[in-house]
Amino acid sequence: MKALHIETVEEQERFCALAGLSVLTSEMLDRSRADTHWMLDSGDSVRARCSLWWSDTPHVPGHRVGIIGHYAACDAEAATCLLQLACKELARQGCTLAVGPMDGNTNQRYGLLTQRGTEPLFFLEPDNPDDWPDHFTSSGFAPLANYYSALQVGLDREDPRVPTLAKWFDKEGGVIRSLDAAHFEDELRRIYHVVVASFRDNFLASPIAEADFLDQNRLLRPYVRPELVLLAECEGEPVGFVFVIPDWLQAQRGAALDTIVVKTLAVHPAYAGKGLGTLLAGRVREIAHNLGYTRAIHAFMHERNISRRISQANGGRIIRRYTLYSKTVEGRA
Repeated sequence: MKALHIETVEEQERFCALAGLSVLTSEMLDRSRADTHWMLDSGDSVRARCSLWWSDTPHVPGHRVGIIGHYAACDAEAATCLLQLACKELARQGCTLAVGPMDGNTNQRYGLLTQRGTEPLFFLEPDNPDDWPDHFTSSGFAPLANYYSALQVGLDREDPRVPTLAKWFDKEGGVIRSLDAAHFEDELRRIYHVVVASFRDNFLASPIAEADFLDQNRLLRPYVRPELVLLAECEGEPVGFVFVIPDWLQAQRGAALDTIVVKTLAVHPAYAGKGLGTLLAGRVREIAHNLGYTRAIHAFMHERNISRRISQANGGRIIRRYTLYSKTVEGRA
């Protein structure tokens, strides 16, 4: 195998053609702002690939972080060679901690599915070959962060805290309303302001530009049921939201569409710890139940996130585990 630093358009197209964690195009590769791209070429085919970031990466105390993303490998041998090359290059650039797989930041694809369970994949859920976690652990990487998805069965279950919280929010001058589909883009902009404030202190968080946020989420417009996206506002300003979407993969499998996916639940820091997240979760559960849904998947929650506690309080049972990996490297700053 020959290690190639991607330089030409032809090499870029071959890099993108290898099946990875998600579809990758040359345009997406350019927009990723990676510092470099590498692939292992056997002559007949590309055996492995990755992009590396070191110039503008998330903060981990005591380290300079380098990121390995756009990851794909055909087999363990190619994976070992690629990850060794990636760590060596990140160390040469002065990094002390290699983190991956992550496509640049947590606003993009990151982590690997490491505990599949028995439930089928749900809509928008990340997936990967079952041997890819071994690629990282066999190369000296260890878990850096764990994420979970949980299943709540029976949406007729009421949270006794919700009526009291509703009265509190009403006294605050707050209103909870469904998304206005006729002004979808404007609604996304309002949601964006909550995202920026509420996620800025999350583990490995990086700021996302409004244009990038809009590009990502406008793709979901055909799949959104406006009744299932709730915005909490106080004096006209957005202070929280819950973004729920039907599990359209059920329909594709020919099954009854009885499950919703809680994609994102976020509250502005000014309202953190006051119960607004619990109120939003309770309201959307009631709406989903009235629409005929009987199950809810609480998707991709960080192990220490408030969403996990809300999920557990509503009977959420873990059905999937995902892992983000890291490895200490010897930086040469």
